[in-house]
Parts: sequence; structure tokens; C-alpha cells
Amino acid sequence: MDSEPSSQNPADMTAFVQNLLGQMQTRFESMSQNIVSKIDEMGTKIDELEQSINDLKAEMGTEMPAKKPDEAKPADSA
Repeated sequence: MDSEPSSQNPADMTAFVQNLLGQMQTRFESMSQNIVSKIDEMGTKIDELEQSINDLKAEMGTEMPAKKPDEAKPADSA
């Protein structure tokens, strides 16, 4: 009984392994694309946040002049 399946077993095993490796490669490529896409999205969001912060700093600078801590120290120590 086992003699016939064992003669096909190496071929079946090879086909199984090749199929499995193909599936793994497809999944890996899909995951890689998803990861790169998410990283790109995060980079865009970080750039937008930086721009918003810079805009807020610019608004604050024009609305009320900020005193530098270095300017206040000599007046306090004198």
C-alpha cells in the first residue's frame, strides 16, 4: 500500500513546498507594500504636523513678541 504513494511522495512534496513558497512570497510582497504605504502616510502626516507647528509659531511670533529667556536673566541678576 505504501509503495505507490511513496513513489509519488517526493513529487507531491516538491509541488506542495513550491506552492507554499509561492504563497509565502505573495503574502510577503503584499505585507511589504502595506508597510511601505503606511510609512509614506506617516511621513506625510509628520510633514503636515511640522508645517502646522511652524505656522503656529509664526502666528504667535507676529501676534505677541516672545521674550527670550537669555534677555530676562541679566535683568534678574542685576
